[in-house]
Amino acid sequence: MLLFVALIQGSMLIGQIKQRNLPEFDYKKYHFGFLLSVNTSDFFFDYKPDYTFSDSLYGIDNQKQQGFNLALLASYNLTPNIRFRFIPGLSFQDRGLNYRFLAADGTQESQLKRTESVYLDFPILLKLRTNRVNNFAAYALIGGKYSRDMQSQKDVNNSLGADVILKLKDTDYSLDVGGGFDFFLPFFKLSLEMKVANGFPNVLIQENTIYSNPIEKLRTRTVIFSVCFEG
Repeated sequence: MLLFVALIQGSMLIGQIKQRNLPEFDYKKYHFGFLLSVNTSDFFFDYKPDYTFSDSLYGIDNQKQQGFNLALLASYNLTPNIRFRFIPGLSFQDRGLNYRFLAADGTQESQLKRTESVYLDFPILLKLRTNRVNNFAAYALIGGKYSRDMQSQKDVNNSLGADVILKLKDTDYSLDVGGGFDFFLPFFKLSLEMKVANGFPNVLIQENTIYSNPIEKLRTRTVIFSVCFEG
């Protein structure tokens, strides 16, 4: 009797697994949705050749900081396996550089310089997806992004304040690469994805301060984990 009940329950479970949710989803050309994301941001940076011990500086270390993203999604299905995605949104990012200086007593002292940004992002991505297996599919992402910092401090006059600011340009361009998984639920599609955005222009504004002088180039880097709801 127990074996019979187990077989019935197993058959019901297999039937639920094989049930295809949203069977017409891939036949629609356009889809819309939104993304909720968390990010971790830091910098790529290159020292100037003669930075060593300039202004008593020993070195600079990245200090990764956390942030979050809010974005809308518009997707166009070119083929069942290829999609173009436009994901405009806001990205709240925080980055830190830890400067290690030689103190008067011969020890090292650290000074953390944080740069907070609110980017208005305009990414265009190509989504390459596998064939759907029941209610699951995997995909890769590659594309580019233009970002404008709505909280830029590039025009702040450092000579008027006690706290020297590490200034960044208010525009950035990045290459975005990542991947994720689609889960077809009864009423919408849920996606979990991870992306890495590597900026390629030098965003440092050089003002000959003790914080900008040692750096030749400064480029942004962000890792983004997103939950996407698409209908």
